[in-house]
Amino acid sequence: MELDLAEIHQLANEQGIDAETLDQALSEALLLAYQKSPHAARHARVELDSRAGTFTVWAQDETPREPTEYDPHPGYDLGEEYDDTPKDFGRLAASTARQVIRQLFRQAEDERIFGAFSGQKGHLITGVVQQDANDPGNVHVAVGDVEAILPRREQVPGERYRHGERIRVYVVNVNRGLKGPEIVVSRSHPELVRRLFEREVPELVSGAVSIMSIAREAGARTKIAVRATSKGVNPKGALIGPSGARVRAVMENLGPEKIDIVDWSEDPAKYVAAALSPAVVRQVEIVSETNRTAIAFIKDAQLSLAIGKEGQNARLAAKLTGWKIGIESEEARQQKLREQATGETSSTDEEK
Repeated sequence: MELDLAEIHQLANEQGIDAETLDQALSEALLLAYQKSPHAARHARVELDSRAGTFTVWAQDETPREPTEYDPHPGYDLGEEYDDTPKDFGRLAASTARQVIRQLFRQAEDERIFGAFSGQKGHLITGVVQQDANDPGNVHVAVGDVEAILPRREQVPGERYRHGERIRVYVVNVNRGLKGPEIVVSRSHPELVRRLFEREVPELVSGAVSIMSIAREAGARTKIAVRATSKGVNPKGALIGPSGARVRAVMENLGPEKIDIVDWSEDPAKYVAAALSPAVVRQVEIVSETNRTAIAFIKDAQLSLAIGKEGQNARLAAKLTGWKIGIESEEARQQKLREQATGETSSTDEEK
């Protein structure tokens, strides 16, 4: 039966679909359509002739074998192949071919999108907010001709996403979904802040400065620990920039969120003290290196600053360093030391 295979192959070629893939998909689809027709043979195959622009359904009938004493259910043999292409199959074949083409086009487009974005995982991209009335919980972000999803869990509390607004997002994941590639992006991921700084700070790109750790409560505050890998480089100064220009450029993408940049240190006491900034820590006592617990002693006037609103500063410092940090009064510690010293002096006098 005739089928305009030349035109079909041309369309497929324009979409980057190879002829072998197309012919296999067409054969399988035409065979499935044949099997749904009345009186279809159980055993059949489809043969395509691309040059002639025709296809043929070849069928085989079953011939039962004679049962014997030793084999009462011997099965069957297949007879000669014969042409069983239905006479009225043309319209159905054309419709089937169109469906196959559409499906292959979708698959090719899905592969193109997946290939383009699979390498973007962990990177920063810019898109345009597209609100979807049928999906109010998620924000759709158009990136060129592709739509990414900003799920509620990846949104920043209090942040509003207006239709048509350009935003920078972090690519969390790229998966093959049932309806095509699923691109999940984030505004709340800690790595978003890293990528924003990399856009502004050449020393991060060159490796002269490294971000060692990030702790973030999106929309409120982020703490970043940095170190220099080259002599003569001020890591905090590199991220802050001349007159604070670099850190301001990052903060413009984060709204009211505050950023603390601290020096990373191999010495856990120094690192914990730095992490609690802007509070000034008088002393850090390492309670257990095994359990990574420490106590920071701070002047009474700075205790609330060290703890932060609803414990946020202390919480972020612990997350940044990976240490459990207790915060205690320096004045109370000094008083305790004086009392201990007085007690020891009294004991010595009594012994005399």
